[in-house]
Amino acid sequence: MMDGNSHWIWAWIATAGLAVVTVITRAFFLIPKRELPLPEWFKRGLRYAPLAALTAVIAPEIVMQNGQLISTWLDARLPAVLCATVYFIARRGILGTIATGMAVYLPLHIGLGW
Repeated sequence: MMDGNSHWIWAWIATAGLAVVTVITRAFFLIPKRELPLPEWFKRGLRYAPLAALTAVIAPEIVMQNGQLISTWLDARLPAVLCATVYFIARRGILGTIATGMAVYLPLHIGLGW
């Protein structure tokens, strides 16, 4: 039977193991002495990886609540995303896009309770 202290040991072992795996996988491309040859199509695709990852994280937050698709138009996220998108198309500025989205979202969410 395990006593209370052995749980801490397993937590430290798991943390150390995850740290080692993270360092190895992230350093994999830094270890070789010369640059790894990558096909040109792969290099072009890597340019879109951050955008794809950001979309994969943010899109569910926009269209879902508590694991379900939002069922009403009275959700502050929808007009905020619409206004932020229009701003970005017009100006192409990230900071302004974030500010516009939040300027629409906060009054609707806090003020009107959407």
